[in-house]
Amino acid sequence: MRICSEGLSIIKEFEGWSRRPYRDPIGIPTIGYGSIWGLDRKRLTMAHREITQDEGEIMLTRMLQHAERAVARLIKTPLTSSEFSALVSFTYNLGAGNLQRSTLRMKANRGDKIGAADEFPKWRRAGGRILAGLVRRRKAEQALWLN
Repeated sequence: MRICSEGLSIIKEFEGWSRRPYRDPIGIPTIGYGSIWGLDRKRLTMAHREITQDEGEIMLTRMLQHAERAVARLIKTPLTSSEFSALVSFTYNLGAGNLQRSTLRMKANRGDKIGAADEFPKWRRAGGRILAGLVRRRKAEQALWLN
């Protein structure tokens, strides 16, 4: 399964675009659409050169494939395209490890779709602070999950 257009829109909207490296809210060097890996597949540093839009799309595709594979591996119950895409956005943002350890994953795997939906808003902190952008993103992912 692949992410749907609505899920991709959530990622692009909330990650934003930057051709130059910047530090995300918890200080991780990031570029493009929230990529933490360079085109050389090495961890990004603040010394990374500027990238083109095309290079950013390549990085986005790579990170999406990683997130899609993680969701497919960690979720054992059938998902709709919307549910899968909501989890891919969640995983793109937070990483596969957080999905693996989450109550969201446990509830989804038990078939508790409403319970799983209720878990999205709980993931609104970065660096110990509630961020308005994460509150909005989780609402968008939750709405996509319930679509």
